[in-house]
Amino acid sequence: MTETPLPAVRYATALAPHRSLSPLGFRWLIRGAIAVNLLFGVPMLVMGAWPVLGFLGLDVVLLWWLFKRSYLDARRSETLLLTDRELIVARVAPDGEREELRLDAYWLKIEATEERLVATSRGNRAVLGRFLSPPERLRVADELKAALVEMRSPRFRHAWDTDE
Repeated sequence: MTETPLPAVRYATALAPHRSLSPLGFRWLIRGAIAVNLLFGVPMLVMGAWPVLGFLGLDVVLLWWLFKRSYLDARRSETLLLTDRELIVARVAPDGEREELRLDAYWLKIEATEERLVATSRGNRAVLGRFLSPPERLRVADELKAALVEMRSPRFRHAWDTDE
């Protein structure tokens, strides 16, 4: 029984969105927002303008919800694996749902702009790294293109190439 050899891995990377505020920084931000709101809200409450304190509380709740939503979105990831045969794009959504796309490496074409990175192959199309910043997107595109060039230009070792 003959086994088919495994295809060589030409490029592999894991992509994930960047979040600049750590969870500890988030806690301090919320504490600071609460302190500032209390600094303005308590005097308003004392003067009889009690609805102001409620509205100030709403902005803290909204700020908290928006950052929690951002941290949930940060759970998304993408893995790119380029072999001799195909580009495998494995995506994980924030809710844990997994998706895998396979594009034929022989026909693979990488198109990159600052707005998007697109891989096309035989009529199939995949947008890669939607959550990346423009410089990161262009860097990944350059790395993928370089791996494709290396894959498409094989080097053969001949007996006359050695210095023996």
